[in-house]
Amino acid sequence: MPKSQPPSESPKSSRSSRSSRSSQPPRPRQGQPKGRIDRFFKITERGSTVGQEIRGGLVTFFAMSYIIVLNPMILAGAPSASGTFIGGGAEANLTSVAAATALIAGVMTIAMGLVANFPMAIAAGLGINAIVTFTLAQLPKMSFADAMGVVVLEGIIILILVLTGFREAVFKAVPAQLKIAISVGIGLFIALIGLIDARFVTPAAGTPLQLGGSGTLGTWPVLVFVIGLVIAIVLLVRKVRGALLIAIVSGTVLAVIVEMIGNLGVAADNPGGWNLNVPKFDGVFKLPDFSVLGQFSIIGAFEKLGPLTLALMVFSLLLADFFDTMGTMVAIGAEGKLLDKQGNPPNTKQILIVDSVAAIAGGAGGVSSNTAYIESAAGVGDGARTGLANIVTGGLFLLATFLSPLVNVVPYEAATPALVVVGFLMMMQVSGISWKDYEIAIPAFLTIILMPFAYSITAGIGAGFVSFVILKVAAGKAKQVHPLMWVASVLFVIYFALEPIRSLLG
Repeated sequence: MPKSQPPSESPKSSRSSRSSRSSQPPRPRQGQPKGRIDRFFKITERGSTVGQEIRGGLVTFFAMSYIIVLNPMILAGAPSASGTFIGGGAEANLTSVAAATALIAGVMTIAMGLVANFPMAIAAGLGINAIVTFTLAQLPKMSFADAMGVVVLEGIIILILVLTGFREAVFKAVPAQLKIAISVGIGLFIALIGLIDARFVTPAAGTPLQLGGSGTLGTWPVLVFVIGLVIAIVLLVRKVRGALLIAIVSGTVLAVIVEMIGNLGVAADNPGGWNLNVPKFDGVFKLPDFSVLGQFSIIGAFEKLGPLTLALMVFSLLLADFFDTMGTMVAIGAEGKLLDKQGNPPNTKQILIVDSVAAIAGGAGGVSSNTAYIESAAGVGDGARTGLANIVTGGLFLLATFLSPLVNVVPYEAATPALVVVGFLMMMQVSGISWKDYEIAIPAFLTIILMPFAYSITAGIGAGFVSFVILKVAAGKAKQVHPLMWVASVLFVIYFALEPIRSLLG
């Protein structure tokens, strides 16, 4: 906090005190940076402190550290069409994928902090990794190296789009109220992610979702989630600094105690167990295995897919990466009050460049495209406003390559309350939409509801874009639509119709 100004001095005391103060470094004025780190990251300028940034970085890491465990499960769980697993071996290689996942996430998250000074962390993209494993790698004769080659190619193309200014221009062409809708929709989306990952809501026989496992909370892990959520909400209402971090730590401690008493294990073996990480200590240090790094082949992808199929696969990956990041950085910028009057975050081009390089790095690292993580909003909700938070998050990812047993102590059920709380905070922006103006309200509504209901940020953005253009044309206001909105909408129509197009082409 800025220090208060000293009381004015009397004429008699001013002369004697002047010499004693001359040997002291000048106290920073209110609003002035307080050192090199402050100036570089603009910490004071953005109304933050070093303590806030550290807390925010910690919260972001714990909110998204599950990817270190989940990405290997998705990528290394099944062989490719060529019969080999990721890394080229005859057996699953989870430990190497986990280490490489943490390494690439750490490097690219730190790069986002240093280059773009934006509190948005990066890691292997969920959804894209599933496409790599269950679609790309299963095409005839394809290996995981070939599939990663497609990811690298997509990253190169999207980087070119950034460097030419096209990606940033599309982003700035989006109407401000539609950007608000994107942020609100992502808020609902991450709240749903939190509820599902904690198994507070689950699939049901007669309805799409139900409370707990059978219409009630049902299990101790779900109760841990509820207690963590209550702690987070109470601390938020009481305006306690570090509310989300305190809730995560408290939930983890409670989870460890519950596991020590009940020995619940993982949900795959026990319906009443933990969803992914079992909260118990199994050592602290483990040497990383980076053998999957560099396992990619662009030439192999060309040879085995052919130009037409390759173009369709690259396009589907590109569009998901292109607009997911757009929505994520708007949502994070809005949560941190970092957007300008047009709804654009600071250093937009630098953000997009780092994100594009991350896609290339993820493919080249053998761990699938890396992209911006909406869980970063949890850290922003706890005070992060600058890239310094990224240094903390990225540093923890790098440490996790050696300290993976310690990271695995934090279960989903302890980390996900932060996502639900941040979902609420992002939902508050909904008042910025003109709900009586149907031409913007209906596209905003479709954007908001389809993100959680279709479980896809891209689907929500696409529905909003296409419906916005259709309604403007129907209202005789086609000239009000930015040309790049036309381009983006046509691309979304093609994206939504990819499967019919692919079937027609044989």
